[in-house]
Amino acid sequence: MNSLNPSILKKLKFVVGEKGWLDDSNDMAPYLSDERNLFHGKTNIILKPQNSAEVAKIVKICAQEKIGIVPQGGNTGYCGGSIPNPNGLEVVISLARLNRIREINTINNTMTVEAGCILSDIQTKAKESNKLFPLSLGAEGSCQIGGNLATNAGGTQVLHYGNARDLVLGLEVILPDGQLLNMLRALRKNNTGYDLKHLFLGSEGTLGIITAAVIKLFPLPKQVITSIVALPNSSAAVSLLTNLQSKIVGSITSFEFFNRSSLELVIEHISNARDPFVKPYDTYVLLEISSSQSKQNIKGSLENQLSEKLDEGCVLDAVIADSGEQCKKLWKLRESIPEAQKCAGGCIKHDVSVPISRIAEFISLTSKLAKKEIKGVRVIAFGHIGDGNIHFNLTQPLNIKNDDFLSHTLPLSTKIHEIAMKLGGSFSAEHGIGILKKHELKRFKSLVEQDLMELVKDAIDPENIMNPDKVVTVKPKPHLLD
Repeated sequence: MNSLNPSILKKLKFVVGEKGWLDDSNDMAPYLSDERNLFHGKTNIILKPQNSAEVAKIVKICAQEKIGIVPQGGNTGYCGGSIPNPNGLEVVISLARLNRIREINTINNTMTVEAGCILSDIQTKAKESNKLFPLSLGAEGSCQIGGNLATNAGGTQVLHYGNARDLVLGLEVILPDGQLLNMLRALRKNNTGYDLKHLFLGSEGTLGIITAAVIKLFPLPKQVITSIVALPNSSAAVSLLTNLQSKIVGSITSFEFFNRSSLELVIEHISNARDPFVKPYDTYVLLEISSSQSKQNIKGSLENQLSEKLDEGCVLDAVIADSGEQCKKLWKLRESIPEAQKCAGGCIKHDVSVPISRIAEFISLTSKLAKKEIKGVRVIAFGHIGDGNIHFNLTQPLNIKNDDFLSHTLPLSTKIHEIAMKLGGSFSAEHGIGILKKHELKRFKSLVEQDLMELVKDAIDPENIMNPDKVVTVKPKPHLLD
């Protein structure tokens, strides 16, 4: 491994103090591989600043020395976006110590948080103030809000509240030259030129480091009804969503889909997981309806609509949770799918989106393709059907070795992404680009889009020190070739 200049390392250590850095290989190991163990990097030092001023000083030193910087939140991403290069010439900045909630304003319905705040802690603090922060995803107990915003995270309530991008009013960002860009405005209307915060939301740390944000809060629902519905196929799931959106009392906040294979995998590998129905069905939807009004009969409204669809044969069975404990058990079935996949062997993952009207077509085409290419493959299809985001994953057949199965990843994923794109979709819905999907961005983004992305990167980060080699491929500058 290459090494950074010891004098530079000394300067960086001085900025963060004795408790603000790691250089022991064992201590650094958790920061140098990704959630799926696909990417492994190296570095001489992990820096753990405790405030925005320290982040700015670190970045300024690195800018002067042209050292690459890899910002890292909870390191829960799937695309390698927070892992340093294997050459060891980049520093990792962990935002974990920037974990203060600076302000909660219940009148303005806002919360100002630092980048290292754990998502579930933000949810809890909001609830203590009788408010809701609706961003919710499987890794919420360990992921950090800075990473959520840098990747424009989605989650289970996008249908009603939008992606992470839609939940942000203001940002504080450290730019690649070490300047602090303060845009921590708690305004819902601010029409004063380019909305610069959107450059950094979803940019995966390639343009700057998000150190704080003003996020939106919402009234805490007074009623939440959860139900799992059995359906004949994915087409019926889309029809049910359309029907409920026009007729249900209250708001549909979640509409999660998973197929039979997904449920079987959870029952097989997750303790205390039980099939909520007596007989198996092809398709399931876990839906949640909420209301801020205590007098609305949203449960009765849902019962009426499901009863009507049962009579028509569009719905085959349904269970409505009658307690908080039953609600948790139903959600566990959906949220445990990724963990069950880990237990079941190798997995080829796809995070795609298509127009809601094309979901059934996508699942049909890709399922046929996968089963043709890999005999005995288990199709694990689940996701946020309300926003068209399907996690189309393939689990290793029982009669195939792991390496043989995973050798299908590139050729099969290429075809699956092509199907999504032909249906008007995207090859990356909520997991981002990172390292994993850079080649697909080059393949599917138009040349005009790629050129504009490169121009933005070059304008803001001309030396390419912010998360180098992630998302955008930067053309070498002439002086670097001398």
